[in-house]
Amino acid sequence: MSDPKPPTAPVEPPVSVRAPVIRRLEAAEETPHERLIKKHIPAWVISGAIHVGLIAILILMFGSRTAETKPPEKIVSTSVEREDEPPEQDLTNTDLGLQSTVIATLPEQEQLAEQTVDSLRTQDNIGQPNVQENDTQGLLAIGLPTLDKSITGAPGTEGSSAFGTGGDNGYANALMLGRAGATKSRLIKEGGGNEASERAVALGLAWLAKQQRQDGSWVFDAGSREEVVAATGMAILPFLAAGETHLKGKKYQKTVDAGLRFLIKQCPTRGPNAGKFASTSNMYSQAIGTIALCEAYGMTRDKSLLLAPAQAAINYIQQAQGPNGSWGYSAGTNGDTSIVGWQIQALKAAQLSKDIAVDDRVIKKAVGFLNSVSSGSRKAVYGYNDKTGAQPGTALTAVGLLCRYYIDGWGPDHPGMAEGVLGLSKSGPRFNTRQISNLYYYYYATQVVHFFGSDQWRDWNEGPKQPDGTRRNGMRDWLIETQYRGDGINQGSWEPEAGTIGASCGRLGTTALCLLTLEVYYRHLPLYKRSQVNPELR
Repeated sequence: MSDPKPPTAPVEPPVSVRAPVIRRLEAAEETPHERLIKKHIPAWVISGAIHVGLIAILILMFGSRTAETKPPEKIVSTSVEREDEPPEQDLTNTDLGLQSTVIATLPEQEQLAEQTVDSLRTQDNIGQPNVQENDTQGLLAIGLPTLDKSITGAPGTEGSSAFGTGGDNGYANALMLGRAGATKSRLIKEGGGNEASERAVALGLAWLAKQQRQDGSWVFDAGSREEVVAATGMAILPFLAAGETHLKGKKYQKTVDAGLRFLIKQCPTRGPNAGKFASTSNMYSQAIGTIALCEAYGMTRDKSLLLAPAQAAINYIQQAQGPNGSWGYSAGTNGDTSIVGWQIQALKAAQLSKDIAVDDRVIKKAVGFLNSVSSGSRKAVYGYNDKTGAQPGTALTAVGLLCRYYIDGWGPDHPGMAEGVLGLSKSGPRFNTRQISNLYYYYYATQVVHFFGSDQWRDWNEGPKQPDGTRRNGMRDWLIETQYRGDGINQGSWEPEAGTIGASCGRLGTTALCLLTLEVYYRHLPLYKRSQVNPELR
């Protein structure tokens, strides 16, 4: 048997067989993870690059627009959560370095609960007939200085207007420029106010806000509890004087808005009782509510909310004038100087609004009444009516002089005004007690002397000059010292005096009057420029 062929003879087949074996072994050693990476990583890289590019383009196109939408989102959130925001940090101007943060720690208006007023049982004795000068119980003797459209120191009665932010985008009275901003700061400095007086105002407004009821009204915590319109109007006035209105952006916007809306609901604009505030028993309350509406309109020019009720209330006052040019406790009857003062203030507030119509014949008849109750060649003193005597340095003389200032052209250079102020100055502040007294007189007289100016005003406001050059025992410091500063529900208020105005209006009315007196520096700009007054009358 022949030997087989050597295995080395066929060279090519072994070579071709070994190559596939080698490739299969390499493939078997490759893991699934490595195969996945090799298969897909090029696609991921390309896709990622494309997406990064698209994102960059979107950022460039819409980035600025997104940034612009963030503030509105914050505004919406703020308006929704406003109830929980801390109080604003300025009630007055920071220009003077005033302690404008005083009220930052006080409760929010929404948390203000009714205090002691609802627990007091009272009866209405506001505006009792035939009240004499020495018996001022029931006389609500607030004076509203003129709603002047002139700027400080401008001669004459004509004035300029300043653009306002009211509901009608109209003009706000230039007098309101004194209630905020740099003008207010300047008037505080020049008029004799200071940090302590503004702190007292801030505390007093916070106390007043706490007394507001759920329906927006206030009530007197003394004898005239039923006169809710009078109490509400009286409480609103100090807020307006401090520059607070019902427009958004104000610290006490909700307080003022609720109060004004309460008055508006009480004042029908049509029908047989158009303009007459509901549940009022006399012309005192009618005038107080009307002043608040007219002054709020003068500050905001909000025609949609305030113009119709303010005009209706003024119309009622004009129709209610008595035959001799005065106003009585009831419409259409003759009255006295105190009631006349209220009506003239309301009429002047309306007259200077430029939108609320006032009949000049009504004003002329009122001037005729003032002539009938005044005495002396210059008619510098005033009595209760034409049957009572007139004396210098009395509350009724102060009321009469303020009325002359409003409607009869009596500026600081008028002889009757100069003589009348001289009499008031002789009965100036003499404060040896921490108890409020004679507020009826001091409130009116402070306004008259302030508009007169000169050294008489410094003596009145800051006190007589002492040998060491300082001044003390003036109206300003007396009001600051008599304000209750302790803890508790009465913080920021004033204790009412026994009898007189305190018996009718209680702590609420007393506090409102004291606040308005402390706001006299900026509440209204003067009508006239003061020049040299006859030295004999000083």
